[in-house]
Amino acid sequence: MSYVDEVLELVKKKNASEPEFLQAVDEVLNSLRPVIEKNEEKYRKEALLERLTEPERQIKFRVPWVDDKGQVQVNTGYRIQFNSAIGPYKGGLRLHPSVNTGIIKFLGFEQIFKNSLTGLPIGGGKGGSDFDPKGKSDREVMAFCQSFMTELYKYIGADTDVPAGDIGTGAREIGYMYGQYKRITGLYEGVLTGKGLSYGGSLARTEATGYGLLYLTDEMLKSNGKDIKGKTVVVSGAGNVAIYAIQKAQQLGAKPVTCSDSTGWIYDPDGIDVALLKEVKEVKRARLTEYKAARPNAEYHEGKGVWTVKCDIALPCATQNELDIEDAKTLVANGCFAVAEGANMPTTLEATKYLQQNKVLFAPGKAANAGGVATSALEMSQNSERLSWTFEEVDAKLKNIMVNIFRNLDDAAKRYGVEGDYVAGANIAGFEKVVNAMEAQGIV
Repeated sequence: MSYVDEVLELVKKKNASEPEFLQAVDEVLNSLRPVIEKNEEKYRKEALLERLTEPERQIKFRVPWVDDKGQVQVNTGYRIQFNSAIGPYKGGLRLHPSVNTGIIKFLGFEQIFKNSLTGLPIGGGKGGSDFDPKGKSDREVMAFCQSFMTELYKYIGADTDVPAGDIGTGAREIGYMYGQYKRITGLYEGVLTGKGLSYGGSLARTEATGYGLLYLTDEMLKSNGKDIKGKTVVVSGAGNVAIYAIQKAQQLGAKPVTCSDSTGWIYDPDGIDVALLKEVKEVKRARLTEYKAARPNAEYHEGKGVWTVKCDIALPCATQNELDIEDAKTLVANGCFAVAEGANMPTTLEATKYLQQNKVLFAPGKAANAGGVATSALEMSQNSERLSWTFEEVDAKLKNIMVNIFRNLDDAAKRYGVEGDYVAGANIAGFEKVVNAMEAQGIV
């Protein structure tokens, strides 16, 4: 049995109840076969893959807080510090009812390679809680965030572990968490990213993941002799990533025509009105039915369905496994020639393989949505220097990072004889840097 198969078997045995984590490990290790087979004996002796798939540290804790009725509520908090070979742990805090150990492990494992691809010195980690900020008052959110940080602060620090926002964790939540960290430790340091501009945040952080997604997509199209101008784009999601992906797509001359939330989706044949979408989602925090009410030409549909719209480019920006094999078949049948992931692992393994077999250009999330964490690392740099860069400076650095990510993964795919397989290229390029650092630092 090959070393990859041995480790996959071991990981499945040890983590049988964590399907998302198993899916992430399966996808990465299978695509790394050409690299691992060249160094099989050495890696096996060093148990390199076992060390790579086992987090350095898993922290799970109770988060008690009091709601507006005086009732005590109890949630579970998590921080998984996966790999610090190339820098302090870096990864978001997800606040969503679906959060469990397996979800956080999958996200933390993906983060190792994503962070490595940025070229910046940041390791992989992830955290969060099954707390749902939706429908909670500001006071309730503050009570939860303060209780959460009262435990989490013991394990994080500007040179140890620097969490950020994620689903459910926006500027409000980061602010409450940062205030509590500062209150407990007495330290004013860059321990969280995604902070407000008045206390150490970075310009362009809000736009970064969506903008970065389009910078990489544009570079991928150019390197394959295609132009994004005039192309029809379908986007899922209506959060940060989706909104700014739509905005940047329009700036690059493309026409995004869809967005979606947890209850339904919009098809706007005239192109999504970004100002209206921001008003509905960022200001009112309302449902997309309000978008439809203000745009008579737009169609609103309940449930799922953005992938049925005829398009040239598809950008899944919502959540994991939202684009399945049937969706992939529909996209191919409708002439879609490029898919770039704005969310973490939004395409199932089966759908990814189908798209690749049908010659659809496919950019995996660990590369395509790395703009957010890259800009978080730029925020860390600004905090360390006690400086604030202009929007244009941050945006230019972001674009440069995303273009380099594509070039590096393209190069890695070519070096290992899998040209055009950007999933393998991203995993190989990310893996090489981490493994070099792990080997240099000994058996730790």
